[in-house]
Amino acid sequence: MKIFRVIAVGLMLAAPVQAQTWEDGDAAYFAGDYVTALENWRPLAEQGDASAQFILGFMYYNGRGVPQDYAAAVRWYRMAAEQGYAWAQYDLGLMYENGRGAPQDYVTAHMWVNIGSANGNPVAAYVRDEVLVPNMTPAQIAEAQRRARVCMESRYRDCY
Repeated sequence: MKIFRVIAVGLMLAAPVQAQTWEDGDAAYFAGDYVTALENWRPLAEQGDASAQFILGFMYYNGRGVPQDYAAAVRWYRMAAEQGYAWAQYDLGLMYENGRGAPQDYVTAHMWVNIGSANGNPVAAYVRDEVLVPNMTPAQIAEAQRRARVCMESRYRDCY
């Protein structure tokens, strides 16, 4: 019976520590202490927290607390995007649009931006329609839409 109490106490303490870690990261980030923010958020990102993964992607993209590394930004954005995180899907699309950390590929960019739009990102549709579409052929647009459908239907397991 004693072991169950120890486990229960350990579980109760784990949740506040994680919440405190997020809040500590938030406070450090807004104070300009990006290294501390990264130290607080990285464990959450590595455990699969999509919000933390997105933020790490943003930090690598901007070189905050780490050397700027577009390839690392793409890796973190992809992890969050494949969990349905709309802002990561949008930012991943922008990485493909601009060829930063990934090859420039308007079809893949359109696919991810379109998915981000479908998942509620308020600026993704504008970028898709006003920035990407004018630079694409009708066949490329159709392929991007097909790939977006396949990706979403597979719950982000078949996104290529």
